[in-house]
Amino acid sequence: MTLTLTVSDDVRALAPGFTHVAIEAHGLVNGPSSDAGSALLDGAARRLAVRLDGRAPHEDPHMVAWRETYTAFGSKPSRTRNSAEALAKRALSGAGLPRVNLLVDLYNAISVAHLIPVGGEDIDRIEGGMRLIRATGEEDFVTVAGGEETVEHPDAGEVVWRDDAGVTCRRWNWRQGPRTRLTERTTSGIFLLESLAPMPVAEVTAAAAELAELLAKFSPGADISVRAPESSA
Repeated sequence: MTLTLTVSDDVRALAPGFTHVAIEAHGLVNGPSSDAGSALLDGAARRLAVRLDGRAPHEDPHMVAWRETYTAFGSKPSRTRNSAEALAKRALSGAGLPRVNLLVDLYNAISVAHLIPVGGEDIDRIEGGMRLIRATGEEDFVTVAGGEETVEHPDAGEVVWRDDAGVTCRRWNWRQGPRTRLTERTTSGIFLLESLAPMPVAEVTAAAAELAELLAKFSPGADISVRAPESSA
């Protein structure tokens, strides 16, 4: 069964240049971070450095667009960076990119190389379809703070991804909740690549194709489908 993804009219009005491409995959094989995954992350950091050519990540036109959009829904982009900018900043620092698990490492590599926010969710942990909405402020976001599970609530008007059980990712693509994240036990996942104008749709489509190839390489025999880009324009 295909997972349903919908974008609310409020979000479309906020970001008319928004495009997303989804990859749905079943029969995945995940595991700990590996030498091969680490090599992809290191290669992505080198590709990013070439792409930026001495600029800071936030100076890239695509990241400028995300910062403007975050500001438009009331978030401070210098404090709560979109996921691509946060990863890019880390990739260029002495800390380097985190190693999480194989599937997360694969999509993080694509995010950094193309400077596109990319997320992954465990389909078996999602309740109902996923919706990108502007929050009322009453939705539950279950996260972990200080080692303890806690419930937060998004700000009113904040853009969030949610399912029938609650918010899965706050501030569009800033912080994913632990409930639906990809773990080493994940076998079915939805991967979402998100872009804003001025990034060409062809570029986010190419990034999705590259990620699909990596998923197929590391999970031979998996059923992987790349959906056509969906744009708000």
